[in-house]
Amino acid sequence: METAILIIFGLLMFVVFLYSLSLLHLLINFRKSRRQKDTSQKWDFSDPSQIPYVTIQLPLYNDKPVVERLLRNIALIDYPHDKFEVQVLDDSTDDSAALTAGIISELKAEGFPIEHITRTNRKGFKAGALKAGLEYAKGEFIAIFDSDFLPKPDWLKKTVPYFKNEKLGVVQTRWGHLNKNYSLLTKLQAFLLDYHFILEQTGRNFGKHFINFNGTAGVWRKSCILDAGNWEGDTLTEDLDLSYRAQLKGWEFKYLREVETPAELPITIEAARSQQFRWNKGAAENFQKNYKKVLLEKKLSFGTRVHSFFHLLNSSFFLVVLLMGIVSIPVLFLLNDPAYSEIFTGMTIFVLSPLIFFITYYSAYKELHKNDRLSFFKFIGLFLTFFSIAMGLSLHNSIAILEGHFGKKSEFIRTPKFNLGSRHESLKKTSLKWNFQLLLEILLMLLFAFGIFSAFRTGSYSLLPFHLMMFFGFSYVVLTSFNIEIGRPTRFPKPVRSGEE
Repeated sequence: METAILIIFGLLMFVVFLYSLSLLHLLINFRKSRRQKDTSQKWDFSDPSQIPYVTIQLPLYNDKPVVERLLRNIALIDYPHDKFEVQVLDDSTDDSAALTAGIISELKAEGFPIEHITRTNRKGFKAGALKAGLEYAKGEFIAIFDSDFLPKPDWLKKTVPYFKNEKLGVVQTRWGHLNKNYSLLTKLQAFLLDYHFILEQTGRNFGKHFINFNGTAGVWRKSCILDAGNWEGDTLTEDLDLSYRAQLKGWEFKYLREVETPAELPITIEAARSQQFRWNKGAAENFQKNYKKVLLEKKLSFGTRVHSFFHLLNSSFFLVVLLMGIVSIPVLFLLNDPAYSEIFTGMTIFVLSPLIFFITYYSAYKELHKNDRLSFFKFIGLFLTFFSIAMGLSLHNSIAILEGHFGKKSEFIRTPKFNLGSRHESLKKTSLKWNFQLLLEILLMLLFAFGIFSAFRTGSYSLLPFHLMMFFGFSYVVLTSFNIEIGRPTRFPKPVRSGEE
């Protein structure tokens, strides 16, 4: 039994080690990209004949708190009004539809090219709405923004010119954060998203590996969408699905790290958990749907296949971490057994994994905090806190991952938007909702408390940092489930008009 436990633990650590090596390779690509000048073809928009027609799609669903902010901001887009249109794809079932209709009528009266498109059902959810709008879209290019995104007025002028390259199917921009400093929760979400958009997207795109359209803040070539089979709603991450189908068809993607599109981060633990559930389950669904196609596509390089494997499967590492945590408790009692000393000595190479995570995350963090002298010390605190809470969410995310891999279908649940625009505004505390998952999270919190206690009792401290992080993470998840604290509210910035700062 002891040998079986050690083999399982060693295999799990090996999987994490391989994943960390893939991130290390992305870091190398990221650093190379900083030294390479962008020589992409671009249209010259000073020549009106080179400005193509663009359709902006705004998918909505019961987004009353943010819909006016969104529409007023979109109305500031600096692009010839005879060369673009806005489709408001409204699946709302509450009174926000009336508010939306009123604002659209006002904008249309001012000569702004905007249409309100509604459906009688949510078939296909967001993918279905985008597909329905595409039937009427006049644009050769389709820009998409979720309801909480506020593109700057010159956004189209910074992205659309790259489509001079006829092989280019998508231009994706980097997400910014309107409410990054709202609370610890928003800071940690920003930390994760910045890592994805700074290091992962840049590293994959520079290495000519598959990247993904992130569901919003990007532009598609309409013919690329149609050639790839159009939007499909059979996964919870329709953006990742269409991205892979398009790139398997040979379309190129362009990632613009320097173009930032601000958005709102979820500010409640329920909203963040809901978003994480959808993203992680959708990623697992996409692995099942698309990885065989990647594996069998002979035109792809070995490197692209490897990175695609980890890209599609990266959410599943929450399950690996959860299993590692559980198995590490019995391993703790074997650390001082001389019979297994050679095995533990061999495992020391896997200590490189957390070091690689630290280096890659710091490289991304430093890119956005170059002028902050204390950035390294702030990073250490964020890094430890982020990974601890990520571990605390491992049970929640593992359930999503298993549902995705085993084909259990669920509804597309949109992340709630709040638009807390005043320092005096806050959310009402919600009552505790007991369920079996919360009970398991409490048991896991107690399990890792036992691991911490056992480390001092046995004198085996090598797993103590891991158990401390797991205990802190599950404690955070459990405590926020009992009594939600939003943190210090902040003020959202108003839309910026062209030429203003």
